[in-house]
Amino acid sequence: MGGTVRPFRFGAVVREAESGKAWAERARRLEGSGFDVLLVPDHLVGPRFAPIAALTAAACATDRLRVGTLVFANDFRHPAVLAKETATLDLLSGGRLEVGIGTGWMAQDYATAGMTLEAPGVRVERLQEAITVLKGLWADGPFGFHGRHYRIDGLDQRPKPVQRPHPPLVLGGGGPRVLRLAAEQADVVNIGMRVRPDGSGPDSKDGGLEAFLGKLRHVRAAAGDRYARLELGTSVVQAGERKAEEAWSAADSSSLDETPQVLLGTPRDMVDMLHYWRDEHDISYFVVHHERDLPVLLPVVEELATARG
Repeated sequence: MGGTVRPFRFGAVVREAESGKAWAERARRLEGSGFDVLLVPDHLVGPRFAPIAALTAAACATDRLRVGTLVFANDFRHPAVLAKETATLDLLSGGRLEVGIGTGWMAQDYATAGMTLEAPGVRVERLQEAITVLKGLWADGPFGFHGRHYRIDGLDQRPKPVQRPHPPLVLGGGGPRVLRLAAEQADVVNIGMRVRPDGSGPDSKDGGLEAFLGKLRHVRAAAGDRYARLELGTSVVQAGERKAEEAWSAADSSSLDETPQVLLGTPRDMVDMLHYWRDEHDISYFVVHHERDLPVLLPVVEELATARG
């Protein structure tokens, strides 16, 4: 639909390991299996490493593997701090960083840390300003910005990112405001489910094929001339055979059948489904959400990575 068929890319969310050595070994295994990106989430609760340290270690342990977040919670860091951290990480990784960012949404993160979970509209407005600050501070020369949420006065941070004009910016979500922002500002749009305003989890009413296709139409319309430059992706939350949801995870696959977030069947079935979603709907970037699904997806990734050349 976008005119140019993008090559497949595959990412995997990896959350923790028992040691630095084990973490490095996981990163190297991903790299050797045809995966393109190691991704970490950003939550204060649950079994998850902190992003910056984990990504730095993964980048130092590998040569080709890109590293990124799915996604930084904007409310956890001032964008000037995040701009400095990510520019440094992009330099240390040799230009292999992808910066995923979102509003922050999980109520438990906020409640246990004593932070206020503000209304979705406020968080999206703050994210929009943060993206402006990030791009401004990643650019050459001093940057100034006076917004409702952030104020920057002639700040010229060093180092600058290796990737110019900046590392790929990944925005994900399912609500119309976030998808519109992603279409207008991001390099990669990760299509997911809308989350409930109270941060209690995904909105199961937002699942299903028609809702997913509607989000793709929304991104295309909002992107306008930018659409051909966008990379569209999504997270695979079930693969091979359906499994029970992880107790610690907010992922809910109960309403996602017929979407690319649920890939059931044989490796050949999954290869065919991935080709369909890329060739017919422009989705080329697939992220494995649960490490438990890596074994069943490895032959799929290996085949498509080999075909990619």
